[in-house]
Amino acid sequence: MRVSVVGLGPGAGQDLTGRAAAALEECDLIVGYTAYVALLEGRFPGKERRSTGMRREVDRCRMAVEEAVRGRDVALVCSGDSGVYGMAALVYEVSRDYPPIEIEVIPGITAACGGAAVLGAPLTHDFAVVSLSDLMTPWAAIETRLELAARADFVLCLYNPASRGRPDHLKRACDILLREKSPETVCGYVRNIGRAGEEAHTCTLAQLREVEADMFTTVFVGNRQTTLIGGKMVTPRGYLQRGE
Repeated sequence: MRVSVVGLGPGAGQDLTGRAAAALEECDLIVGYTAYVALLEGRFPGKERRSTGMRREVDRCRMAVEEAVRGRDVALVCSGDSGVYGMAALVYEVSRDYPPIEIEVIPGITAACGGAAVLGAPLTHDFAVVSLSDLMTPWAAIETRLELAARADFVLCLYNPASRGRPDHLKRACDILLREKSPETVCGYVRNIGRAGEEAHTCTLAQLREVEADMFTTVFVGNRQTTLIGGKMVTPRGYLQRGE
C-alpha cells in the first residue's frame, strides 16, 4: 500500500538516480503522463504501465492512490524532480479522500540543475526558480515575482518559458527583467535537457528577448556577477573575490 512519487530526471536516462531506479524495479505498477512513461520504454520489463494525457494530473494521482489502497506498490513518475512542479504535493492532497497509505517522495534531478550543468555553473550563488506558465498562477503574480527577484539580483531559472498558446511569455518576462537588469546580463537556455537533440546557447538579456523557446526549454538569467568563462555561463560564489 504505497505510492512512490518518482522523479525521473531531465531525460530519464543517465540522470536517473539509484533510489528512483530501485523504486521502479520494486513497484507493481508504473503510472504517469504518457510522454514520461514512454521515456522508460525498454526499461523495467514486466511492469504494468498506465498513463494519462496532458492536463489529467488529478486523474492519474487518483489512479495511483486507488491502486495503492487496493494493496499495490505504485510508482507515479514525473519528469525532473517529483517535488519541483511535479506530482508530489497533488498525491498528498488527493490521498486525503482515501484510507491511509504510505507515500514516499523520491527526488530527481530537476531541469534547473540539469540545464545549469550543461551551461556551466550559473546557479553557484543564490537563485530563484519561476514558471512562466499562467495555467496555475495568474500572470500578475508571475510578473511580481520576476520583478522582485530581479530587484534582489537573484540568478533566475525560468521554467515553461513559452508554448503555442502563450508564445510571447518569455519576451514579456524579459521586458520585466530589463527594468532592473542590464541588457548585457549573461543568459543561457537549454532545450531537451538530457534527451536526443539537446542544445544549449548563451546570450545577453537583450538577445534572450528574441529567442523562440518552447516547453522543452529551460532559461537562465544571470546576476550582476555572472560571466562567461571559456564559453560557459558562470556565477562566482565569491571565494576568490573575498581576497583570501
